[in-house]
Amino acid sequence: MIAKLIILSISIFAIAQLMPGFKLKKPYTAILVAVVYSLVNFFLGWILVGLALPFMVLTLGLFTFVINAFLLWVTDKILEDFEIDNIKTTLIAAVGITLINGILNWIF
Repeated sequence: MIAKLIILSISIFAIAQLMPGFKLKKPYTAILVAVVYSLVNFFLGWILVGLALPFMVLTLGLFTFVINAFLLWVTDKILEDFEIDNIKTTLIAAVGITLINGILNWIF
């Protein structure tokens, strides 16, 4: 579980470095974002996936990115040291985090 949080933190930090509208006020904020995002995903993610199941089937799973973007937005609202400028940035960041996280999980 700690390894997954570290990998998620690295993904979040990488996206913050690549995207100007995705801001971490301090470098260690990536760890805090990973923890809060994981908790939000644990408590809300399964509910959202259940409600969005028809959309996920119709889009062959691509609707997962919308759910991840929503969870990222909720994380942004919870944390003061984390800021996302707009919905476009949130969607792109969700895709990027999901891809980087998936690749790193596959490698390690």
